[in-house]
Amino acid sequence: MTAPSTTRPRRALLIDYGGVLTTNVYQAFQEFATREGLAADAVVAALYSGPAARQLLIGLEEGTAPETDFERGFGKLLGVEPEGLIKRLVHGMRLDHRMIDAVRAVRRAGVPTALVSNSWGTDFYPADLLAELFDEVVISGRVGMRKPSREIYLHAVRALGQEPRDCVFVDDLARNLRAAAELGIATLHHTDADATICEMARLFGIEIATADAEDPEEPAADDQDSGSAA
Repeated sequence: MTAPSTTRPRRALLIDYGGVLTTNVYQAFQEFATREGLAADAVVAALYSGPAARQLLIGLEEGTAPETDFERGFGKLLGVEPEGLIKRLVHGMRLDHRMIDAVRAVRRAGVPTALVSNSWGTDFYPADLLAELFDEVVISGRVGMRKPSREIYLHAVRALGQEPRDCVFVDDLARNLRAAAELGIATLHHTDADATICEMARLFGIEIATADAEDPEEPAADDQDSGSAA
């Protein structure tokens, strides 16, 4: 359990999904590469291989191109079968129940919460869990903007009826934090659940009790073909 802070508390939480409420995204990519017989860094290398890969990713995240376009193009870059590629890429991700418990605790304390996530397809998000944890769900493919644009953070802040200076944003990628910080949002670079939960408690001035750490078993992606994230 972490102790509350004596400083003026922040009033709203914005938080990422993959790599924050789940296990490490890049570890999942490495596991995919192993299953497919690729080099461990093959996915990251392909993602940063040039303009073609960048446009594929932007189209996926902003929802401007069909998922099948991404799978075809990225499958070609990797040299793997394109069908079902997105699900295979994220298959190894598991829910981080300590971070999920922390979001539950924050929301129970009366703090408005918003998911702010760059989309990895329509079946990536467990709809029931998101409905439980968040007052607002801001997924890039739905709103047509992606991190790290200032606009997506402002969209989430306004959806919660808050001001940037009253918000906290948690993300596992440092490059996604700068624009939020420039708006006056307090930012947390998530690398470890204990450290993040401690800082969340301090910034919101509340106690956050979570279950003991355990090996997560539950898949982070929604395995139902319901289009729950669309």
